[in-house]
Amino acid sequence: MARIVVTGANGQLGTEMLRLALPEGWTIQGYTRAEADIRDPAAIQRLVEGADLLVNAAAYTAVDKAEEEPDIAYQINAEAPGLLAAACREAGIPMIHVSTDYVFDGSKAGAYGEGDPVAPLGVYGASKELGERAVRKELERHVILRTSWVYAAQGRNFVNTMLRLGAERDALRVVADQHGAPTAAGDIAAAILAISEKLLGGSTAYGTYHYTAEGVTSWHGFAEAIFDLAEPALGKRPTVEAIPTSAYPTPAQRPANSVLDCTKVMAAFAPPRRPWRTALEEVLREILENPAL
Repeated sequence: MARIVVTGANGQLGTEMLRLALPEGWTIQGYTRAEADIRDPAAIQRLVEGADLLVNAAAYTAVDKAEEEPDIAYQINAEAPGLLAAACREAGIPMIHVSTDYVFDGSKAGAYGEGDPVAPLGVYGASKELGERAVRKELERHVILRTSWVYAAQGRNFVNTMLRLGAERDALRVVADQHGAPTAAGDIAAAILAISEKLLGGSTAYGTYHYTAEGVTSWHGFAEAIFDLAEPALGKRPTVEAIPTSAYPTPAQRPANSVLDCTKVMAAFAPPRRPWRTALEEVLREILENPAL
């Protein structure tokens, strides 16, 4: 028997957490911001009551908008995780906190390990990095799980944006000099469940971990794969021009290298992990078979 509580229940990851097939006797209770504002200590107290583990999937993820709304980004990404972690400590339960590749500046040549120096480039990354620090300070029994390039069938993400633009235009321009691993929210949810089973089964492998899909591509390569797979259903395929980051300025700077080394998490928890194209095929199938998403 285990009761897991998930924040950010209506986000991409939270939605996928609630879709998981659970072990017998396990339950997952999800809360949206409207149901439990993680900036409110009283709401947090209600969250942890009777829980065996808390998953913080809530975050301010509008990377560019964060540059305009730093106060809100820091409240949700930096301060709230500390409040959650403190409540988990008092309740005597572990916490899994989801973080991001944006804690790094992307200047490293190879894949980032958990111990590499953090150097966020903008408000989003900086706020998430402070959130990690707050969790470490408040709660020993934590797992911080950094991931990258998250997408799902529902929500605002690169896949849905490409499908929308591809239906409207015959040609697109997509950045080709930023690299990472597109990671389906459903795969992250499955990994979190595997980690939760180990933690509630007695594992003490607390700490910071990286988890992404297998393989590496660019945003341009990701877009090409989306249209390769979706063309039969769409009935058309736009051309996708590869452009440098300098040709597509944004309010927030992105890391050029978002590749994360996942060796540590596989050794400690052995969560399910698959190639990014395999997961993309599954997500696209869901989108294209359910136009209302």
